[in-house]
Amino acid sequence: MDVGMFGIFSSYGWEKGNDTEMWQEELQLFDIAANSGFDCLWSTEHHFNDYSMVPDNIHLMTHLATKYPNIDIGTAAIILPWHDPLRVAENAAVLDLLSNGRLRLGFGRGLARREFEAFRLSMDESRGRFDEAAPMIVNALKTGFIEGDGKYYKQPKIELRPRPEYSFDGRIYAVASSEDSVVSAAKLGAHIIMFADRPWEMRLPTIEKGRDLHRELHGTEPPELMLTEFVVCGPDLNQSEKDAKAYQGKFVESNFYHYEFLGDHFRSVQGYDSYQEKAEIARSAGHEGAVEGFMKAASWGTPDKILRGLEERHKLLGNFELNIAFRFGGIPYKLAEQSLKLFAKEVLPVLKSW
Repeated sequence: MDVGMFGIFSSYGWEKGNDTEMWQEELQLFDIAANSGFDCLWSTEHHFNDYSMVPDNIHLMTHLATKYPNIDIGTAAIILPWHDPLRVAENAAVLDLLSNGRLRLGFGRGLARREFEAFRLSMDESRGRFDEAAPMIVNALKTGFIEGDGKYYKQPKIELRPRPEYSFDGRIYAVASSEDSVVSAAKLGAHIIMFADRPWEMRLPTIEKGRDLHRELHGTEPPELMLTEFVVCGPDLNQSEKDAKAYQGKFVESNFYHYEFLGDHFRSVQGYDSYQEKAEIARSAGHEGAVEGFMKAASWGTPDKILRGLEERHKLLGNFELNIAFRFGGIPYKLAEQSLKLFAKEVLPVLKSW
């Protein structure tokens, strides 16, 4: 199994320290992961808020690629509606050249109204912008030329320089929580990225739809799903459960806050029907019910409990890649470090033998 570590650089719920300290501590966790057998270092893109503070993950990954020459680096994800596709293609080509073909390029379309408003963009356009930009970028990295004549991007044909050196086949990823996003990911031939935020039995029909569509469109077996989750790993089951309730619970709270899931705006935004359903479930279940559902999907506990849970998930979903955040919801650095080191020592070697 391919296993990566995910850095979200969140200070939500953190009771002390400043942004610089948070970044320094997250970089320390990357250092541990890079030297502990993980396959890839991943990071997200978020702006303006303590929910997550990575406004330029290509910039961050350039630093990590230079510092750690023997591990892949990945974006999970670049939010395409917030960027010019030409610049994304150029930046990806440069980073891939610098890293000797180690970039895993992940795309997303964005979900937080507050971020779209700050960029002076309408969420109604996110699906259209994503579906135009993503194939433009993928094709540019394949051919060395980018062009577009869609509603949003009138791009004259132009060559990328430096030219892309390495094939991106098998290295394109796309965040897909809604059915529409799964369709977009399948059209790209991308690895689907899903987050552990609800029981996996609920996600299986959408996952299978994406796999079937990939087979229909490309005539090949789909690339492995990548599951991104927020893990608490400890030596004592009871204490780990308390920590999971506290910090996974705080992370759920931060989701409610950042994405405004308790609001009603998804009802009137084009292309976000599935999130309106999620918002209605969140309102009916309340915070406690949402945390319970999150904990059923995510991994927490002793190494043995985590492995047994992942075995059950593997039986349900088939093969998948794993991407793990150890710092979220205000987890103190020392606890995140202990969780990462215990996971790396006792869980990671087993997963990599599967």
